[in-house]
Amino acid sequence: MDRGDQAKRTRNENVFNCLYKSPEATFKLICFPWAGGSSAHFAKWGQDTHDSLEVHSLRLPGRESRIEEPFANDISQLVDEVVCALQPVIQDKQFAFFGHSMGAYIAFRTALHLKENNKPEPLHLFLSSATPIHVTFPNVNEIRPAEFFPVLFPHHYHQRSELVAEMDIVSQEVPEALFYVYSSNIPSKAVLACDLTCFVGSEDIVKDVEAWKDVTSGNTNIHQLPGDHFHLLDPANERLIKNYIIKYLEVSSLANF
Repeated sequence: MDRGDQAKRTRNENVFNCLYKSPEATFKLICFPWAGGSSAHFAKWGQDTHDSLEVHSLRLPGRESRIEEPFANDISQLVDEVVCALQPVIQDKQFAFFGHSMGAYIAFRTALHLKENNKPEPLHLFLSSATPIHVTFPNVNEIRPAEFFPVLFPHHYHQRSELVAEMDIVSQEVPEALFYVYSSNIPSKAVLACDLTCFVGSEDIVKDVEAWKDVTSGNTNIHQLPGDHFHLLDPANERLIKNYIIKYLEVSSLANF
C-alpha cells in the first residue's frame, strides 16, 4: 500500500468510529450522532450487537480526533465525505442507517446521495427525534437561523438543563454552521425506496414526524417512546431500539432474499 492509499485509509477510519469489529456480523449499522454528540455513544452499541450488527459511528468535523477541523457548513461536502468513507466500511454487506436529531438529517441526505448516484440504498433508515424540515419550513432556504433553531433544538430553547448538558455546543460558530447543514433543500416527495422507522419521545417537541413518510415509497413506521428529545439515553429505550433494529433488519433481509 503506497502513502496515498494509506493516508486515504487513515482518513476514512477517522471519519467513522468502530469500537467492536465483527467481520462475521450479518449487517453494518451506520450511526449518525446528534449535534453535540460524539461518535462514542453509538460505537458502544457494537459491544452487545456484534453477532448481528457491526456498528460504525460518524465522527463529525470539529469534534473528538477531528477537533482541529472546521465545523461542517456545507451539507453536500459533508455527505460527500461520509459516502467516500462509507464504501470500504459497507463493502458487500447489507447496511442500515440510524440518526438522532441532526444525525437524522445527515443520514437521510447520505441515503439520498447514494440513491441519486445509482448506489445501493440502506436496507432501512432509522430516524430519531427529527422534525421533517420539508413540512415545517417548505421554503427552507429563505429562513434565518433565529427562526430555524427553536424548531430544530426545542430542548435547548426550552432550557431543560439535563438536556442542554448533552448539547456541548461551546462556540457561537457551531449553530451558524449547523444552520447551513440543516438548511440545504430537503425534497418533499418520495425520493427513496427503503423502509423508514421514526422514534420520538412522548415529551419531545419535534413536529409532524409522520410526514417523513413523504420522502420514501417504502413502508414508514412511527414509534413513540417514553421520554423527551434524548429518550434514547434511557437504558430501557436504548435496549428497545437496538433490539428493534436487529429484528427489523433480520426480517427485512429474509423478505428481500
